[in-house]
Formats: sequence, C-alpha cells, structure tokens
Amino acid sequence: MPLVTPLATDENEDVTKLAEFFNETLGFCPNSVLTMQRRPAIAKAFINLNMAVMANEGSVTSEQKRLIGYITSANTGCRYCEAHTILAAERYGGTDERLANIWSFRESDLYTPAEKAAFEFALAASSVPNAVDDLISAELHEYWDDGEIVEILGVISLFGYLNRWNDSMGTTMETGAVDAGERLLKDNSTWVRGKHV
Repeated sequence: MPLVTPLATDENEDVTKLAEFFNETLGFCPNSVLTMQRRPAIAKAFINLNMAVMANEGSVTSEQKRLIGYITSANTGCRYCEAHTILAAERYGGTDERLANIWSFRESDLYTPAEKAAFEFALAASSVPNAVDDLISAELHEYWDDGEIVEILGVISLFGYLNRWNDSMGTTMETGAVDAGERLLKDNSTWVRGKHV
C-alpha cells in the first residue's frame, strides 16, 4: 500500500494535459505523477523537467536515455522505475536482445563504445558515494559532447529523484509496468514487484 494514494487521472486539468507525454513513453500516466498532483505545482514542474530531459537535442537516443534510466534505477534498487524504464526502452526501439543483455554491456557487441561509456557513467553517478572519476570522465568525453553529457546526467539525476520518490512512497505499480517487469526482466534474478503493490 502506498504512503499516499494517487489521485484520479483527471483530478487537475493542467496536470492531465501535460501528462499526455507519458502516453507515448509508457502507454499510461504513472502513479508517481498522479500522487505528485496533490501539489499540482510539483507535478507540473516534474513533467516539464521530464520532457526537457528526455528531449532529443543531440545524438543520445530515446532508447539510450531509457537504458541509462534503467541502469540508474537498478543500481539504486528502485523496482518501480526499473519496470518503467525497461518498458519505455522497449517502446523506443530496444530489441529483446539489447534489453536482456544490458548487464553484460561491457563485453557485448550489442552496445557501442559510446553507450558503454554512458552506462559506466550512469553506474558511477548513481552510486553512493558518487564514483565518477577522471577515467570515467575522460571516456565519456571521448564519445559525447558537453551538451550530450548534460542530457545523460539529466537522465541519471531525474531517475535519482524518481528512485527516491517511488521507493519512499511505495508507489503502486501499474499493470503495464508489472507486465513489462515480468516479461522483460525475468532473467534478472533481482527484479521483483516488491513493495509497489
């Protein structure tokens, strides 16, 4: 049971309009946003930040951003966000093979050297304490320009917020996210729905 119950999808007209963004990304509005709308300014600011972070301004693709979000969320242990990001990565073109092998990215030919640098950065930046060092920074700069690095860290930071929000809130996981977790993360022995019931 969540700490705070989400409100209905039509509770706030402004939030409802902005939240249409999630219909493309996930196919539904997340319960985290429906809970945030108890303070509409927070929900609106979050949705606008999410849209800005996920906009494709450089060469970081929508699928790559969702995989970065997935790695960040798995690293911090947020099962809710793991299911959402893997679902979104699939919706943005992630193949079954890429999704199933994300944790072998270091050795796999399925990921480019640029992606591998971004994934290493996601792991280091989402660790506590932060583990970004000169080697990780240099490798990141080898493949990505400053604007793209801002986009990548924007994704990591956005999911840092969401990981804390959803794990602390015990946000109820939506059917679409549960289905994605069970289908796409079945080979990941650490994924369970957990407290997100």
